[in-house]
Amino acid sequence: MSISYKKLWKLLIDKDLKKKDLSLLAGVSAASVTKLAKNENVNTEILVKICTALNCDVSDIMEMNRNNKNEE
Repeated sequence: MSISYKKLWKLLIDKDLKKKDLSLLAGVSAASVTKLAKNENVNTEILVKICTALNCDVSDIMEMNRNNKNEE
């Protein structure tokens, strides 16, 4: 299984925000935003800060993808 943050990037577009704006609004580092852009693991505290800043739920910014070829 893997995590995708495509919903986050769509939400930013809808709100006319850039990644830098997200970093400033949520109080997270640019490195954390870069990890999100690469669909890498981040601390749940980062996700909570983002959801608080964007007034949304975790399910609004991320989704789990099932990769069946790695799971047997």
